Amino acid sequence: MRHLRNLKDADLDSDSLVTIGVFDGVHLGHQQLIQRLVDSARASGRKAIVLTFYPHPDKVLERVKTRYYLTTPEKRAQLLLKLGVDLVITHPFDDATRHLPAARFIDLLVEKLRIKEIWVGADFALGFQREGDVRYLRAQGEKHGFNVTAMELITAQSSEQLIRSSTIRDQVRNGNMGAAKAMLGRAYALEGTVVAGERRGRTIGAPTANLAVWSEQIIPGNGVYATWARLGEETFQAATNIGMRPSFAGNRLTIEAHLLNFDRDIYGEVMELSFEKRLRPEQKFSHLDELAKQIQADIAATRRSLQPDLHI
Repeated sequence: MRHLRNLKDADLDSDSLVTIGVFDGVHLGHQQLIQRLVDSARASGRKAIVLTFYPHPDKVLERVKTRYYLTTPEKRAQLLLKLGVDLVITHPFDDATRHLPAARFIDLLVEKLRIKEIWVGADFALGFQREGDVRYLRAQGEKHGFNVTAMELITAQSSEQLIRSSTIRDQVRNGNMGAAKAMLGRAYALEGTVVAGERRGRTIGAPTANLAVWSEQIIPGNGVYATWARLGEETFQAATNIGMRPSFAGNRLTIEAHLLNFDRDIYGEVMELSFEKRLRPEQKFSHLDELAKQIQADIAATRRSLQPDLHI
């Protein structure tokens, strides 16, 4: 299993089945499509390939200017490879890619990937001005000798909403972590480096690990969350606060995790936080003793929320 950073670097020696898309979040809809692709590839003795893009077209086209991604490009590739695909290609979505005609893009796929099938969602389109929709792909398939399978979008069992990356982004921004998990098939996660903070947590009996995360990934809405903290192969329960620290007149957003039953210096280490449940919104406290009392209540709520069967 490999990860390439440009379609032009691919040089397959066998035929393949390919799916194409941004796949931000690798949610349950993506997973179902890719698992069916992998099963079909295995049955036919061909390679299973995912072609994705970075940056996101919405960022390049300046449709959004804020944090937008559900996963880093590296994490997305890891999640895709775990589904059993043979090759992930993260192709740069730059100005040249943006203006590439659909017919030329398909020529590249045929040349570089020896495609025999393309698997996409029913609303898929590629190429300049999205001219390469499913109908267009099927016409090109007749010309080049590949089949096209278009799958309908699926709905989340908990809400009957269509599973889309855009919907999950809204849920995460609003702190609805249960709804996000129902669509992702796993808890939403942030990964970053533990950095030095102001050490105020130690003064009230709740030291925290401050996490510096990728500037482009969406951060859950301000509040206190029950989370799992992963450090290498170890996992700990953690009460995590996201916000501006109004009780200390803070002026920048911080992500601070208090790891339960933990006392170790982890500055500089990589930590992943998986967000299971929002416990409460961010609050301002007039006195430190009020804050300390609430933190202990948050820790107790975290313990209640993080049952072993929630840990994925």
